[in-house]
Amino acid sequence: QVQLVESGGGLVLAGGSLRLSCTASGRSLRDYAMGWFRQAPGKEREFVAAISDRWNAGKTTYQDSVKGRFTISRDNAGITVSLQMNSLKPADTAVYYCAARRSGTVTMIKSDYDYWGRGTQVTVSS
Repeated sequence: QVQLVESGGGLVLAGGSLRLSCTASGRSLRDYAMGWFRQAPGKEREFVAAISDRWNAGKTTYQDSVKGRFTISRDNAGITVSLQMNSLKPADTAVYYCAARRSGTVTMIKSDYDYWGRGTQVTVSS
């Protein structure tokens, strides 16, 4: 069982930045593909970004609306997976969830992920 914990959410003005982090109680996540999803009030949970495991060269993929603004990455020890969010917009307001997938390839599909965190709130004000 992998228990994921997100942190780093908060309130920011439009155009600002936040960095979200995801950890699993010190456990290495290098052998998991990792994803970030978000869910705004009244909307479905949607894919944001994903990174493959170390065996798949850390390939990344992004939702079109965040390309060029968000960056997903891992630290060298594989303990923390981060989502750097720049040029934030009010439309980015949502609860952001970290997810892990035992199969290490990237995917945008929610049901492909095996473990989920409880989420962290990101609010972007105009």
